[in-house]
Amino acid sequence: MQTAYFAGGCFWCVEAIFQRIDGVVNAESGYCNGLTQNPAYQDICTGTTGHAEVVKIEFDESQTSFEQLLAVFFATHDATTLNQQANDKGTQYRSAVFYTSDEQQTQTNQFIKNLSDNIVTEVTELAVFYPAEDYHQNYYNNNLNQPYCTMLITPKLDKYFK
Repeated sequence: MQTAYFAGGCFWCVEAIFQRIDGVVNAESGYCNGLTQNPAYQDICTGTTGHAEVVKIEFDESQTSFEQLLAVFFATHDATTLNQQANDKGTQYRSAVFYTSDEQQTQTNQFIKNLSDNIVTEVTELAVFYPAEDYHQNYYNNNLNQPYCTMLITPKLDKYFK
């Protein structure tokens, strides 16, 4: 088992996508790095804590690779927009890969180099991960009819998985 940490806007969207990828065993929404210990969602929403909304992805390397997960990550969010995804704005919604090894850092930097000069994705070593509150976990699957889900997440899933 390996672990990857991706921030690509609202963690509800990122979580919903990676839950549907073969080889992903678990996807958990949370907050990475930042200044506040054990932050709450209300803290993160201020945009002043330095945290990013992130999804911790546990995956089976015999079924998928970190590079394949990078491909999904970059195909499902706008890595050229600084601190924003759709209507979600603020540093907590930045595009970022929080690596846990030199290999992940190297693979991420090479992947970005092959994409475009316009990529603003932050590549930073993981310092700390805090799980988000329970109501954020498995959000899309538990709230399919919620307006945010129907307007933003469902179309993103439909586009990627068609």
